[in-house]
Amino acid sequence: MRSTTRTRLGRLAAASLAVAVTLIVAPATPAQAHHGFDDFDTDRLYYISGTVSEVRWGDPHSFFNLTLESDRPADTPELALPEQLQAPEDSGPINDAPSYSGSHDELEVVIAPPAYTGRWGLDRPLADGERVEAVGYIGRSHDDEFRPVVFWYGNGQPVNQVLGSELPARPLPVPYPDSDASTADRNQDATAAGENSDGTSPILVWGTAGIVLLLGVVGGTLYLRSRSRRA
Repeated sequence: MRSTTRTRLGRLAAASLAVAVTLIVAPATPAQAHHGFDDFDTDRLYYISGTVSEVRWGDPHSFFNLTLESDRPADTPELALPEQLQAPEDSGPINDAPSYSGSHDELEVVIAPPAYTGRWGLDRPLADGERVEAVGYIGRSHDDEFRPVVFWYGNGQPVNQVLGSELPARPLPVPYPDSDASTADRNQDATAAGENSDGTSPILVWGTAGIVLLLGVVGGTLYLRSRSRRA
């Protein structure tokens, strides 16, 4: 009888520990459902065009620098869209995206790894000097980074960059509000909004709750075990 009780207590403690660990870890590690768009301002889409250099092709993402053209149009020119982004709710924001007007003359462009990009329309590394156009997002904490939802090379060949068949988020209507605000300012606002009214981070709150739960479970288990021994 005592052995059975100990076994049940052990299973209860293990299950409770697993739940507590999940509560602690899950809030601290945001889901990657947007295929690498977490660190980018998905409220605003921008059009860029320029010349490729310093290509780094591989996993988990490929990179290249894009020296921006100074004579970019005011917004996205009429370009073919990949099949995955032809729905009106996706094609509309892409076609309406204004041209990038930030302070950088060169952006580091982050794209999907070769296994995905190859299936989506580009089965080779881009070459230095090649011209590329793209629509995508500026980095939140690094405003010299760019993550496209689609880019074009050659004679306007589109390459999808969205995992699935829709944009990772609904962008704001154009013209964007606070369009003169810097990305750093918007990032500070987003950080402040993510905190509780008392200035406490949600991660800290959930982590503390998980620890308290874990301590309660361990304490209860020890108490029940001591009672079973006396019995």
